[in-house]
Amino acid sequence: MVVAFASKYLKSTHKVLSLLDQPCLTMRHIKQIQSHLTLSGSISDPFAAGKLVAFCAISPRGDLSHAHTLFRHLPNRSTFLWNTMIRGFVEKKQDTKALSLYKQMVHSGFSPNNYTFSFVLRACVELSEFSLGLVYHAQSIELGWERYDFVQNGLVHLYASCGCMESARKLFDTGLNRDVVTWTAMVNGYVKSREIGVARELFDGMPVKNEVSWGAMIAGYVQLGSFKESLELFNDMQLAGVQPDHAGIVGALSACAFLGALDQGRWIHAYIGKRRMELDRVLGTALVDMYAKCGCMEAARHVFDEMPNRDVYAFTCLISGLANHGQSSSAIELLSSMKDEGVKPNNVTFICLLSACSRMGLVEEGLEIFESMSSVYGIEPGVQHYGCLVDLLGRVGMLEQAKKVVREMPMEPDSYVLGALLNACSVHGDVKLGEEMVDGLVERSLDHGGVHVLLSNIYASADQWREVEKVRKGMDEKKVKKVPGCSVIEVDGVVCEFVAGDRSHVLMEEITFLSMVTDKHLKSHWIDDDEIISVQVNL
Repeated sequence: MVVAFASKYLKSTHKVLSLLDQPCLTMRHIKQIQSHLTLSGSISDPFAAGKLVAFCAISPRGDLSHAHTLFRHLPNRSTFLWNTMIRGFVEKKQDTKALSLYKQMVHSGFSPNNYTFSFVLRACVELSEFSLGLVYHAQSIELGWERYDFVQNGLVHLYASCGCMESARKLFDTGLNRDVVTWTAMVNGYVKSREIGVARELFDGMPVKNEVSWGAMIAGYVQLGSFKESLELFNDMQLAGVQPDHAGIVGALSACAFLGALDQGRWIHAYIGKRRMELDRVLGTALVDMYAKCGCMEAARHVFDEMPNRDVYAFTCLISGLANHGQSSSAIELLSSMKDEGVKPNNVTFICLLSACSRMGLVEEGLEIFESMSSVYGIEPGVQHYGCLVDLLGRVGMLEQAKKVVREMPMEPDSYVLGALLNACSVHGDVKLGEEMVDGLVERSLDHGGVHVLLSNIYASADQWREVEKVRKGMDEKKVKKVPGCSVIEVDGVVCEFVAGDRSHVLMEEITFLSMVTDKHLKSHWIDDDEIISVQVNL
């Protein structure tokens, strides 16, 4: 159709250019129109060339490489043409080329305008080129473009992204036309600076919020470990009638994973299916992680199998979940699946694999995996990997081998390595080695409350009660206290946290009564070891 039109209107450049508005236009048609404009000499017209370059550089059906080739051979260029090409490179994530083209523009004698600066500032943000952004800020002031909306919004985004919140706030407060993107950039900036209170205050004051701004605030709470607040905000977003975007959903799933909020996580999964959202690597991994941390390994495996593309993070999440729920053999088998799919494991993957071996006492498999890190995958074991190896050997009673690993490891052992060996001493009653480990932790100022409690337990298992009393007395003198444990439970979609010794919950009497009833019920059905043996013999 386009070819027929071009033949019909050969003498009318305006009518040929009107063909660029056709929805069915392709690059094949564009090249035909370009040929006509070149033969007729109309290609030298900046307006005609501008429409052609704009389609190639910006349209989703265009070709940025062809646009650049055409641009370089144009006899006459305008500021609009330069801006169009710079914008095209920025929107196609070729920010380095965009900044290079800007330099060519200035050297060619063209003066940048407010649109130019908005594009180059975006490129600086993507490349984290803060110093270069400062140069462009100075140029915008010199040329009188700083106060224009596009430029000011770009500058706010630049300073906020780089954590210069004081400068970003000054520009923000003096801006007259701040759009939702600018507000969101400020919220993101305060979140990155760990000023979550200021970020929330600014978020609450936004005149208009979209799914991106909601997602930014939700993700901010997750990054700072405020998971309960993250889910509350996610619920508020739904009440406000705003559909969550990709970032908001991933943030909410992360919060569900850490809180064990399974019902909420299932609802989000159903929402993803209802919206027919693509189960990409990030979203799929977030779902796998949520189900795994909530103990639903069958659901986690189902999501993992449904993912069209799986990366190392997806594999590592599933391996970790399987290891934590007693399915170590399945976790180790995934290493072979990774090899088959061409996915290379990383440091965290090996920590999860070694932990899986440790939990089930798979010594041979663990040693083989540890050796393969450097020999097969070219990854040098770190202190955490050595800690896992020590834990593996210590759990099965191979204390001398574990001690040898600690003595020969190429770096200084940390609290995790020494703590793993100390825990093994506690399990197997090795008092002398336990004392050595505690002395090593004391020298490194790593003797927290848990260390003293473990040493006390080692003495107690060996009936050395005077030593137990001595340790406890030393803890009192040094005012060393064990960090209280906590548990989390989800009730009717609401996550409740209980800390050991804390009785402030409004339903504490009912909770205590129910716990006593449950305890009594369990004891009434309890069978001791002798009874178990008797039942087995009778069978």
